[in-house]
Amino acid sequence: MKEPTLGNPQNTIAVLQKYHFVFQKKFGQNFLIDTHVLDKIIRAAEIGSDDCVLEIGPGIGTMTQYLACAAKKVIAVEIDRALIPILEDTLDGFDNVRVINEDVLKVDIAELAEKENGGKPIKVVANLPYYITTPIIMGLFENHVPLKSITVMVQKEVADRMQVGPGTKDYGALSLAVQYYAKPYIVANVPPNCFMPRPKVGSAVIRLERYEEPPVAVKDEKLMFRIIRASFNQRRKTLVNGLKNSPELDYTKEEIEEAVEKLGRGISVRGEALTLKEFAKLADILLKIR
Repeated sequence: MKEPTLGNPQNTIAVLQKYHFVFQKKFGQNFLIDTHVLDKIIRAAEIGSDDCVLEIGPGIGTMTQYLACAAKKVIAVEIDRALIPILEDTLDGFDNVRVINEDVLKVDIAELAEKENGGKPIKVVANLPYYITTPIIMGLFENHVPLKSITVMVQKEVADRMQVGPGTKDYGALSLAVQYYAKPYIVANVPPNCFMPRPKVGSAVIRLERYEEPPVAVKDEKLMFRIIRASFNQRRKTLVNGLKNSPELDYTKEEIEEAVEKLGRGISVRGEALTLKEFAKLADILLKIR
């Protein structure tokens, strides 16, 4: 197995110049150029020689090289066709890597895990473009992809949002969804100068350890998430008004008020004050009403 050659600015620049690569703003491309951060990601993801890893957005293959040295197999999904010949070059000699030129949101990852890893849980590692962080992470969880963990570089603000609790300004639907499926842990904060080109905001590496069983029991998971989304769509409104105004929910104002009263938090409570357990309880109450 070859050793990684990418991860420092000189080698990255040399590869980009060789292929006359032009960064695509629409794909949110910011390539990592710090070997210490790469080492931290591999350690945090706990990649071992038996692991099958899905890497989303390999770019020029910087982290892919590191993953290939640690894992049994790496499946790298890259949307930008212009990067495919570069990846063929930078990953030449890393014979445990398969590159798929596709939009990850259109890939059936559960099927991919079945084919590539016999249905056993995979580990996901990625330097995620900010604009699709939430749909990618939620897609992995909601589609019940067999996952052990997700270790991703995301915008610092998004990482904070994933791990905060009720009553804070960052608390919202993403916090609740992530914490229902996984235990979030921020591994490292990463400044803009660790990327090429430099993003305007700071980043963070966050590890999401998938729960075998969610920390709360709820009879209808989809209903609970419809309630959660409705609660945060209009943050300044009370929970009752948020639920009443939601096109996703088909309950009368009286039914909603009755359910919220049964929570014991008062009729004027806002969604941001409720815990995950309380949202699960509210979903169960509303389920009984109909």
